[in-house]
Amino acid sequence: MLKNSTLKLPCIVDQATEEFADGMLIGDLDAQLQDAILTDYPQATADQFICSEHLVHYRMAKMDQMIQKDYQANKKINHRLTQILAKNTYQVVDVNRQLENSLTFGQKVADAVARFGGSWAFIIIFIGIMLLWMFVNLLQLFGLHFDPYPFILLNLFLSMVAAIQAPLIMMSQNRAAEYDRLQAVNDFRVNSKSEEEIRVLHTKVDHVIQEDTPNLLEIQKMQTQMLGEIQSQINELRRLQAKQS
Repeated sequence: MLKNSTLKLPCIVDQATEEFADGMLIGDLDAQLQDAILTDYPQATADQFICSEHLVHYRMAKMDQMIQKDYQANKKINHRLTQILAKNTYQVVDVNRQLENSLTFGQKVADAVARFGGSWAFIIIFIGIMLLWMFVNLLQLFGLHFDPYPFILLNLFLSMVAAIQAPLIMMSQNRAAEYDRLQAVNDFRVNSKSEEEIRVLHTKVDHVIQEDTPNLLEIQKMQTQMLGEIQSQINELRRLQAKQS
């Protein structure tokens, strides 16, 4: 609606007569300002007038509400993120150090046997001992012939070594399975913590994009409107002074 500076209307707040250029009709305001005015003045209608002096209070109250709402939302998100970062249930542990500190003497022996039994050094030494054993007994070197063919004593020793080595290797495999289990639990905790942190950060970014930025633009719009109305009043005063002079 075009403003006619010669038209004068009563303000709904104090009933003071003001020029139309010094205010706005309630129907021309946005819905939130209309609701605020209607809360204080339920009898108000869309074609009634409110002067700029009183309208600025409603606009300031709206900006305060928008800023306070954004502040509370950001505070809530930051508090949630702080709680996630402070959770002891998501404490990351060094699995290797934890297992090393809990090793018993028997478990250390089992790990050492498993490492040595699965190496080329063990295979070469073991084959060398068997060949030496067989050559000594076949060729009767140094006058020794304590285990004639078919090397029954050698088979007995081999069976004893296998019987002793197998449980030790299984103990070491159990240790490896325990390590894998602890590592999986640790990875799950890390992934859960990272996922929750990312979710909260996404919430914060979405809040900034969907609420903070539009609210800032709305506040800038209201400030621009207020500056425009102030400029209109100044121009009107200048025109009156020019006519009087």
